[in-house]
Amino acid sequence: MKAIVLAAGLGTRLRPITDNIPKALVPFADGTLLSTVICKLRDSGFDDIVVNAHHFADKIVSYLAGNGNFGTGVRVSLEKDLLDTGGALRKAAPMLRGDGRFLIHNVDIVSNLDLAGFVQGTREDAISTLLVSDRQTSRYLLFDDEMRLVGWTNVKTGEVRSGFPGLDVSKCRKLAFDGIHCMTDKALDLMEPYPEAFPVIDFYLKQAVKYPVYGYVSDGLKIMDVGKLDSLEEAKRLYSTM
Repeated sequence: MKAIVLAAGLGTRLRPITDNIPKALVPFADGTLLSTVICKLRDSGFDDIVVNAHHFADKIVSYLAGNGNFGTGVRVSLEKDLLDTGGALRKAAPMLRGDGRFLIHNVDIVSNLDLAGFVQGTREDAISTLLVSDRQTSRYLLFDDEMRLVGWTNVKTGEVRSGFPGLDVSKCRKLAFDGIHCMTDKALDLMEPYPEAFPVIDFYLKQAVKYPVYGYVSDGLKIMDVGKLDSLEEAKRLYSTM
């Protein structure tokens, strides 16, 4: 199975740790954030892994080579400029095509999710399936009764974005995106006309009108974004219970 680990970010919320290393190489558990994700992917049956890199990309390349790619097939998609998630996937598309679908995993997400089960549980008509959960945030994805994506909202500002005319937000399920998704090769085809850099959520919201994008809620999910200093130690404690 194929997967991509998104590791190109600047890691500004983890400064000063990331003043001299990329976010992907922030120490975590017995290794780094990157090794934690790669080893989980490897142990879940993913044998063809892409890592996108920009900030301190040379250190990521050296780290992977110095650790024998952690016993799995790893290739690096180098980005001269930050491309946002949509642009990163579009650039890495030649490496990701071939199996029909692939997993996308943020490098700073730690969870107990059954990754292989998540991929296998996606619906055949979906161009993408997003891991979501019922947690408090300011920005939510909106889903209908069948868990099909129909919009996005910022509950603090009241902003709503949707390609579905007359959408009644009060009747939608509001769920938070968790940084793990399963995308199909069809979605990569739909990205071809897009610019070099673009947000993947914008892509999903536009395409969801014609092509189903679904949300996926995992029972018993333990998950945490390790993108900020104040969450790093808490994430380490959570990881130790998984």
